[in-house]
Amino acid sequence: PYAMRISCGARNDIHTPPTDTFWYRDYAYTGGRPYNATPTSYISPPLKTLRFFPLADGPNNCYKINRVPRGHYSVRIFFALVSGLNLESEPLFDVSVQGTQFYSLKSGWSSVEDQSFAEALVFVPDGSVEVCFHSTGHGDPAILSIEILQIDNRAYFFGPYWGQGTILRTAQRLTLGTGKPAFDEDYKGNHWGGDRFWFGVQTFGQGGDKHISTERKIKKVSGGPNYYPEQLYQFALISTDSQPDLAYTIEVEPNKKFSVWLHFAEIDQQVTGVGQRVFDVLINGDVAFKDVDIAKMSGDLFTALVLNKTVVVSGRSLTTTLHPTKGKHAIINAIEVFEVVRAESRTLTDEVKALQSLKKAMGLPVRLGWNGDPCVPQQHAWSGVDCLFDAHRFKWVIDGLDLDNQGLGGYVPKDIAKLHHLQSINFSGNSIRGGIPSTLGTVTSLETLDLSFNLLNGSIPESLGLLTSLRRLNLNSNFLSGKVPTGLGGRLLHRASYNFTSNAGLCGVPGLRKCGPHLTVGAKIGVAVGVLILVLLILICSICCWKRRQNIIRTQQMAARDAPYAKARTNFMRDVQMGRSWENSRTAADNGPHLLS
Repeated sequence: PYAMRISCGARNDIHTPPTDTFWYRDYAYTGGRPYNATPTSYISPPLKTLRFFPLADGPNNCYKINRVPRGHYSVRIFFALVSGLNLESEPLFDVSVQGTQFYSLKSGWSSVEDQSFAEALVFVPDGSVEVCFHSTGHGDPAILSIEILQIDNRAYFFGPYWGQGTILRTAQRLTLGTGKPAFDEDYKGNHWGGDRFWFGVQTFGQGGDKHISTERKIKKVSGGPNYYPEQLYQFALISTDSQPDLAYTIEVEPNKKFSVWLHFAEIDQQVTGVGQRVFDVLINGDVAFKDVDIAKMSGDLFTALVLNKTVVVSGRSLTTTLHPTKGKHAIINAIEVFEVVRAESRTLTDEVKALQSLKKAMGLPVRLGWNGDPCVPQQHAWSGVDCLFDAHRFKWVIDGLDLDNQGLGGYVPKDIAKLHHLQSINFSGNSIRGGIPSTLGTVTSLETLDLSFNLLNGSIPESLGLLTSLRRLNLNSNFLSGKVPTGLGGRLLHRASYNFTSNAGLCGVPGLRKCGPHLTVGAKIGVAVGVLILVLLILICSICCWKRRQNIIRTQQMAARDAPYAKARTNFMRDVQMGRSWENSRTAADNGPHLLS
């Protein structure tokens, strides 16, 4: 099975004794600060570092582990104290997994062995596990380790409400008849069991029971889907003559649902067959199982039997009682109690991504704690975010953003339009720059838009005039320019409250200056394109003229360079021609007739 163990705050991968357990280093999963750890329990992993989350870093901090195969997982978190810092010694905070809060640390947890960790069984349908820690104002959350251990997809099936809509929180897990606590790994259990921790209980107290054990092999164990270790059934508690009933009580939160798992094996050598030990199982006084005969129901002696019952507890205690009806004594080997927690519906994925884009673009400070799911747990929704439950999709959506006077900068991203259910946006009193995205005009449900007292520039998008539900628009005290869209200016008489003042460049509505000749956006684009073409033509002509001039200059230079040679050649040709003329004249005189008188 898949297994991911993170040693929080560790810079390197490590192995820990006694089972040579491998722990991954804590790198790039979350924020917070690494520091030295002081474990609070001997059952805690022997790790030396932790990660704690100061309130200055925000109230919500999360580990998100990606590339986790889809399936069923045991998620376990160990807590610790920060060593050496002058912090509150015992922080109290809430823990959630996959957006559902399942555990709250109680005062005194650091001195109670089985309260040093929280464990939940969850389904992972989307390939990632998100574990979050939520500050409650009582110290900074400090985390020693996180374990994500795959278990069988049908593990701890308890009935019709079991499945992806349910999380099982481990409330109690006891191995009875031995005072030695152990993990499944110590019992050499099957890895598909999730390396459960069993708290050892040697007696329920008051001398009303005794412990027994055996070394004989137990049948029908280590099988799916729960894969219990065999040693779990080799120890047991038996009632006595002075106290025939066996009873165990745990404190619980009222009005919660709990799944109780009871483990039996008839390992008492005094019982040799069916019918010799029969008892009823009562949960808070109500009969859950009647006439339990372990040897009969399991099929033999030294054979494992597991019974499960899910009940709603209205009070603050859950008591399991074994009452003998045949034979004098009852017997039990182990008990598991899980709180059944209804999994919260998550926020639509596209809207979560849009908020993350907004967080990055506007530079939201970490103190706002925008980590995890924006809307759940409902007790720890993101600051400045209003959520609405969509009953048709069974998802949460964002219907309001209230981030006025938060010291924000950056710009308003186009992706804000992916928050299709927004009814109100208030970003006033910040230092937001850039333009108003035209995509806001597609958020048809928008009723209030307040971007006043920022550093916005550019024109007001025409698309805002399409928001027929818009009743309040504050754009005052910015650096906007141009004409107010006709769709907005024409609605001022229809019970709408718009404020465009203190924008020196705006015009076109009462209270602002009159506009001069106004061009539409298309005309402005046309003019810009025309000017660009003219500039290109001028540039091309200039280049051509320049090249022609360069050619003329180059030709003149060549002519000047060749002039002396041309003159010499001309004189030579003239001399040649004159010489030839003289020779011709003499020849004619020599060869012609003599004119004698």
